[in-house]
Amino acid sequence: MPSSVRQALHLEKKDKIKYAIQSDGSVVISRAASQQNDPIIGEFLAFIARDMLANPGKVEPLSASMRESVDALVQGVEIDLDAPLLDEDE
Repeated sequence: MPSSVRQALHLEKKDKIKYAIQSDGSVVISRAASQQNDPIIGEFLAFIARDMLANPGKVEPLSASMRESVDALVQGVEIDLDAPLLDEDE
């Protein structure tokens, strides 16, 4: 991204951009809104952190057998993380 464009969009390192293709073929580039922190996720992560500190003996690496079990469960499952959610999934 040219520095003049970064300056015009007030982009800093790791900022995201978004673009829209217009009907005439032109492309509009803009700074993507930063993601807002989800308070539920934040509380869950805080809970996990507290539990890890209170019970360090329960923190274990993922075993090879558990990894194999997970691999077997998801074998052949295709996921497109960029695909929009269906209405019933939102």
